[in-house]
Amino acid sequence: MRSWAAAGACAVVALSAGCAPTSQPAPAGKTLRIGVDLPLSGGESRAATPALNGIRYFVQTHPTLDGFTIQLETTDDAADPKRGVSNVNRFLTEAGVVAMIGPFDGPVARKEIPVANSAGLAMVSPATSNPCLTRDVYVPAPLNPARTAITCKQAGLPSASDLRPTHTVNFFRLTTTDDLQGAAAAEFAFGTLHVLRVGVISDHEAYGQGLASAFSARFSRLGGSAVGRLDTDPNAGAGIQPFLARMKDDGAQAIYYGGGSHAGCAIRAQMSPLFATGESTPFLGGDGIAHDPQCIAAAGTSAAGIYATVPIVDATSAPAAQAAIAGFKTSFGSTSAYGPYTMVAYDATAVLYAALDRAIVAAGGGLPSRDQVIAELARTSGLEGVTGRLGFDANGDTTNRVVSIFEAPAAGARAPWKLAGTVDYSARLPY
Repeated sequence: MRSWAAAGACAVVALSAGCAPTSQPAPAGKTLRIGVDLPLSGGESRAATPALNGIRYFVQTHPTLDGFTIQLETTDDAADPKRGVSNVNRFLTEAGVVAMIGPFDGPVARKEIPVANSAGLAMVSPATSNPCLTRDVYVPAPLNPARTAITCKQAGLPSASDLRPTHTVNFFRLTTTDDLQGAAAAEFAFGTLHVLRVGVISDHEAYGQGLASAFSARFSRLGGSAVGRLDTDPNAGAGIQPFLARMKDDGAQAIYYGGGSHAGCAIRAQMSPLFATGESTPFLGGDGIAHDPQCIAAAGTSAAGIYATVPIVDATSAPAAQAAIAGFKTSFGSTSAYGPYTMVAYDATAVLYAALDRAIVAAGGGLPSRDQVIAELARTSGLEGVTGRLGFDANGDTTNRVVSIFEAPAAGARAPWKLAGTVDYSARLPY
């Protein structure tokens, strides 16, 4: 598999009928282990279990690599940082584990990265979009209405420098960052929905405030107006209805919400006495509300017209992913086995395989060191995956910077969300 990246679809996708295996059967006892840490129980399992299925499917279709049998060491962090750290420590004690895939969310990543960094263990995440996991600036100056950068420290978060005691980048991810979610929502609202005036609400949390700031700044730069901003606890309810009334009086044509799921989507329900219903008055937010049945339930009869950004490629609309998706669904059968992060996790595994291939070559065909794997992941550029051309910048962030925008179903909490648009920042950032 020394031509892994160059071999294109047959090497990376390896799913079409004409693609022959590129690796030889592994000798008995020659095993290479990959750790996997995801929240497979609890609330996040709804998204994380289909992601694990994507990892498993890639390994199922690529069971060997350069003479090694690939073995997954799968753990469940249940979205608990302490459990996540325990899982990483388990990987570190097993000599055959040369890298890991995961974690899935920011709080777990913040605790795991320093442990893995100190030990030189590579991490490839199919999720985790918090900017401070990879850099020291939470919101760049052009994406803050005040035109000054918001540092991670100012946002109340440790910075990437704090998370990397060895000063080496060992954490890589295939999702883009949250500030680009806010910017992409602004592009979509202004350019596709033709909205000119928006009221903006955030939820006291760094995630929601960052989204709201990036949306407001980009929307204003495009020529729109953020006519008001409210930072509040949406669970309390106090102050939201008067704010919405002021936004109506100031000519707001939409509301942008930075924050989490059902409490935020309850704001959508509160809009109905004041604003035209449905798509006539869009309600936009980030991945904190996307694909969530609780959001639809909280919005009640006002679910139509809710749009949410997700910081990944929608694989179901990517031509290069269709063979992989078809093969996956044939193999796994159940519709619930597939989710928005399945093919992103599949690609995370492909990226790691490509790096492992180069590291094995560098090790003379033997088991590569963990440091060699980190070095090869950092070199990843232009790898053809099912979700696009994959690579990492100097911070470990994906260079395939695509944000997908989904529209909520008008009825049925568990009905699928529909892709409404994409914004691609791969060639040029919005700042």
